[in-house]
Amino acid sequence: MRFAVHPLFLLFGVYYAFTGRIFLFLVTTLVALMHEFGHAAMAARYGYRLNRVVLMPYGALVSGDIEGIGLKEEIAVALAGPLVNAVTALLFVALWWFIPDAYPYTDVAAYASGAIAAVNLLPAYPLDGGRVFYCLVEKKWGAKAASRAARGAGLLFGTALFALFVYSCFVSLNPTVLFFAAFLFAGALGGGGAAYVRIRVDYSREMKRGLEVRRVAVREDCTLKKMLSFLRRGKYTEFIVYDGEGGFLCELSEEDFVKMLENAPLYSPVSLQIHRQ
Repeated sequence: MRFAVHPLFLLFGVYYAFTGRIFLFLVTTLVALMHEFGHAAMAARYGYRLNRVVLMPYGALVSGDIEGIGLKEEIAVALAGPLVNAVTALLFVALWWFIPDAYPYTDVAAYASGAIAAVNLLPAYPLDGGRVFYCLVEKKWGAKAASRAARGAGLLFGTALFALFVYSCFVSLNPTVLFFAAFLFAGALGGGGAAYVRIRVDYSREMKRGLEVRRVAVREDCTLKKMLSFLRRGKYTEFIVYDGEGGFLCELSEEDFVKMLENAPLYSPVSLQIHRQ
């Protein structure tokens, strides 16, 4: 995983430090990271790679290489994050049932997990509910309509939260609502950086100007999942496969490797797929 930090995340941390709630901030960040790892794990199950996390106020965004993923699988990837948080919250509740004394030490993590699971189901981009909403609209009306609808929903919810913040200024100031509204505005207006990033296997356009080739040597018992981790955006990868004694077996182009991923188990050794071909 590669990590990046949005400036609003730092501002969010400073606010919580000055208000004496730094523990809540740290727990919320940990819960958000668990959420994103849930996305990454589900993507890996389908043979795709999510490996960059950007920490945002009240959440995070994960991106990676999921070119060619189907709408059904993308919905599963989107729902995996809230599912991880929901299961975590339920486990804490079960723990309180058996060990009541654990409540004071785990209540913050439990409530944060439940809140992040629930909030992420809202149909507002870039929340997971917004991604599901995008996929459903795309299936029926196409990508252009889906993009407009998803970003429009994000702006609508962001505006509603901002209005709620303005109202709180006259009743009981709640800056948290403002931070969350900013998160939705950043996602709706931030362009491609707010979405899962996809790359193409077809590099013909890049090859016109020249494309760097990476050659990676692997042993025949190397799994497809491990080989997947060697792929890099904007670079063409070739694999040289050797047997257990260091003898040359074959070379695989990136296209050959991608074809293997289409039907092969992710944890199968590359030698098994070579023999099948």
